[in-house]
Amino acid sequence: MLKGFKDFLLRGNVLDLAVAVVVGAAFTAIVTSFTNNVINPLIAVAGGANDLGWGYQILADNPATFINIGAVITAVINFVIIAAVVYFILIVPANAAKKRFITEPADKKASEADLLIQIRDILEASLQTDGAATSSDGAHAMPAEKAAKLEQTRE
Repeated sequence: MLKGFKDFLLRGNVLDLAVAVVVGAAFTAIVTSFTNNVINPLIAVAGGANDLGWGYQILADNPATFINIGAVITAVINFVIIAAVVYFILIVPANAAKKRFITEPADKKASEADLLIQIRDILEASLQTDGAATSSDGAHAMPAEKAAKLEQTRE
């Protein structure tokens, strides 16, 4: 049981995920600082002379009823910045590297069904063109050169 747990922890995907979480947390701190120190003051300026900025107090004597639209806008901006950075800095280069370095095999191996279809077509063609001789039990016999040709197509 411990060996299985160790194998799970040492898989590449788990390690990649752990690194991604740590880097994501660090990057989130940078973006949060940017929005708190640059975006929020700009939103406050756009909010006018109101002390609440883009926020609204539903009940004047109850601070728990404060709706802060500026905080929602800040969260949306945080999300867009993080998503854009992840896409343009991580996803686009990774996809380009996959296209560049991972190539499809030039000669894809045919499936079993494809091979059977080829064999059937070769047999039909040989029977129609050669009028192959029939054996004593009524089955068609294949000439030796046709059998060799069939064997070559299988390889």
